[in-house]
Amino acid sequence: MNISKFTCGAFLLSLGLLTGCDEKFLEEAPADQVTDANFYQTQQDAIQATTAVYSELTKEGQYNLAMWAFDIMADISVSGGDDGNDAIEYKQLEAFSIPTTNTVATRLWGGSFISIQRANIVLQKVPSIQNMDPAIQKRCLGEAQFLRAKFYFDLVRAYGDVPLFTTPPASPEAVNIPRTPAAEVYKQIEQDLTDAIGNLPTSYSGADLGRATKWAATGLLAKVYITEGKKNEAAQRAREVINNSGKTLWANYADNFKVANENQNAKESLFEVQYTNGRNEYERNNVGSAMNEFFGPRGANQTPGSGYGFNVPEPDFVAGYEAGDTRKAATVWVPGDTYPDGGKQSARATGSPFGYNCKKWFVGKVGTNIWDSPLNVPVLRLAEMYLILAEAAGPTTEGLEAINKVRRRAFGLDINTPSARDLTASTSDFTGAVLRERKYELAFEFDRWFDLKRYNGTPYGLIPVMTAQANYLRGIGIQRGTPTETNLVLPIPQSELDANPGLKQNPGY
Repeated sequence: MNISKFTCGAFLLSLGLLTGCDEKFLEEAPADQVTDANFYQTQQDAIQATTAVYSELTKEGQYNLAMWAFDIMADISVSGGDDGNDAIEYKQLEAFSIPTTNTVATRLWGGSFISIQRANIVLQKVPSIQNMDPAIQKRCLGEAQFLRAKFYFDLVRAYGDVPLFTTPPASPEAVNIPRTPAAEVYKQIEQDLTDAIGNLPTSYSGADLGRATKWAATGLLAKVYITEGKKNEAAQRAREVINNSGKTLWANYADNFKVANENQNAKESLFEVQYTNGRNEYERNNVGSAMNEFFGPRGANQTPGSGYGFNVPEPDFVAGYEAGDTRKAATVWVPGDTYPDGGKQSARATGSPFGYNCKKWFVGKVGTNIWDSPLNVPVLRLAEMYLILAEAAGPTTEGLEAINKVRRRAFGLDINTPSARDLTASTSDFTGAVLRERKYELAFEFDRWFDLKRYNGTPYGLIPVMTAQANYLRGIGIQRGTPTETNLVLPIPQSELDANPGLKQNPGY
């Protein structure tokens, strides 16, 4: 799926698609423009409108800014950058002193609702299109259901209660609704994914590679269930993916993060954000990934802009890798590592006093543009399905084998052969072991804050873990805030509160 070839702005605005809660509908448009009255007539119209739902994934509201925050707010990374004023939005997050104007909170909310309303329009309009291939029509609906669920899953985990829209607002005033209880939002997410599973194909080919599949929806539903604590349901959906998707673990962990292994070559990926390069733009709201540049070692001259050094791995995160864990070399630059041009990673750099940087999204000098990496971001991988199954099944034969497959791969071993690295029924604190494995398997894939939040109230939760983390970092000269109950959610953006009097702010903000 080549989103970059699809320009949707003009017709989406004419359909009254919101870019924020205070955007006005276009009530009347010239007859020579695409409008709500003359669009949604053909199969191609339906495919274009569905493709538009994906486009926010590549932008600042998702994987080109906002999602980066969820490792910075956890025990994976600190903001990095240049000085106290560089990327202030991330420094506010790592300090757990977050104003209601924080850019990350604002972008995540706005971008998610843009795509939700696009999905709602597809679900409203596409069923009435005549002379359309029924299989394509069904697929378009499934894609919209999957994506609406994905964006609402991000929102409800980040903010708690959020406004629930399942149809396009009928007027500008109709967007001003109050927040819906999180339990109802989760119920809608489950329904959307269940419907999507029935509507989506198992695979694609050609130009459609990258669209959501039945297995993407099944995997996301497993993740939703484990987040809700519905372990039996999570285990069942994870099993379905493991046993029936045809996906396998790469023998080499690092192969998950190579441009050559995307889409049709993605043995392990269930769903990935589609990036491309060659647009020659300094733009995070387009189709190139900025992570190559923003996460690259600062001043190392290994990326077009010499690296910005954000999302710097924390020293105890790096120290926590077990000896022989191949994921470390794929994830982190450490002092002495050799760059493609023969240079070496410094033992100390601006924003990284201990010489660490994130390597997982490193591509190097692709073209001449800075924010233009073609490396896709896997949102769901088969390895996570094994870890969901392990967490749900516990230290049973099934649960142990699931986590041990992930561990064997991490140490370069055959995933089906028992090894000395295996956990056993006598392993103490199996839950902690699973969460630790998630931490290292999914590092810099932006899940850790959500994992800590869902275990709050236990020793694995956000407040105890990050309080200990703050004390540790201060002891080695790095400032980090201490979270409170307030920080279990982000603030509702001030711009949304100003536009919608029906919204109420989260406590403490």
